[in-house]
Amino acid sequence: MFTTKVEILESPIKITHNDGIVALGSCFSENIGKKMSDAGFNIDVNPFGVLYNPVSIRNSLQFLLDGKQFTEEDLFFDGSLYNSFAHSSLFSDVNAEKCLQKINLRLEQSRVQIREGRFLFITFGTSWIFENTENGEIVSNCHKLPAKKFVRYSLAVEDIVNDYRRLIQQLNTQNRELKLIFSVSPIRHWKDGAHENSLSKARLLLAVNLLQKEFEDVHYFPAYELLMDELRDYRYYASDMLHPSETAINYIWERFADCYFSDETKKIKFEIEQLNADFAHRPLHPESANYQKFAENIEARKRKIAEKYPNLKF
Repeated sequence: MFTTKVEILESPIKITHNDGIVALGSCFSENIGKKMSDAGFNIDVNPFGVLYNPVSIRNSLQFLLDGKQFTEEDLFFDGSLYNSFAHSSLFSDVNAEKCLQKINLRLEQSRVQIREGRFLFITFGTSWIFENTENGEIVSNCHKLPAKKFVRYSLAVEDIVNDYRRLIQQLNTQNRELKLIFSVSPIRHWKDGAHENSLSKARLLLAVNLLQKEFEDVHYFPAYELLMDELRDYRYYASDMLHPSETAINYIWERFADCYFSDETKKIKFEIEQLNADFAHRPLHPESANYQKFAENIEARKRKIAEKYPNLKF
């Protein structure tokens, strides 16, 4: 094999389809979160949109824990849309009330999951943050506003550790069953340059390592190392040569499953993935008797799986 195998020990904690899960972080969280959702897991992915830096992720979790309701005072109008600095543009709208409805409905759904769920996935993307010059607040999204409105700087390792030490203690107070699984996104922030990107990822890795040593319920999944070391070939990258390809995402997903899923959970995952593949089939002649029989077979399999595993999220 022309590769360096990253050894990942099987985790003593196991994720099942009965567990509530919340995932926050960079687009890598979106990739694995979608895989879990497609496989029938009860997962809530990025209720604020994609988040990149530790402070924005921390702030978002704090909003959930505090039961915050966003109001029009939390929005700004850029001449076209109402936006929130705490959210991605997916929540923006030409109407302030509709913008707030999207934000607060999503918050309400996620708040229950974080308080009653068993797993929280956090993916750090970069240690660089943007501070609003008007009020000194760290923003999650600049919404393409002029650069002069922000001060950009990097977090230190101790900043991240101190922030998350307090947050983890608070999470444990509200939900003693909650397990945290950190990862660092392998997606490179190339605008910073190769060296600065490496330093940024190093700060994130060091911070997670210190948190893992301090807290028993903090775990680390080496997504970063899998792409950087084991899959270090550009055939595993998308056309921009920065993001992982679908092949790489699928491989990391399978390594994640080997680490955190029991044999029974893997079996359910496989059954649902096969069902999804059949659902995605687009026939040339949908009116044919053969396809009608094929469709009936799919529905029968779906009912059988739903009866066997009533907690699945189809």
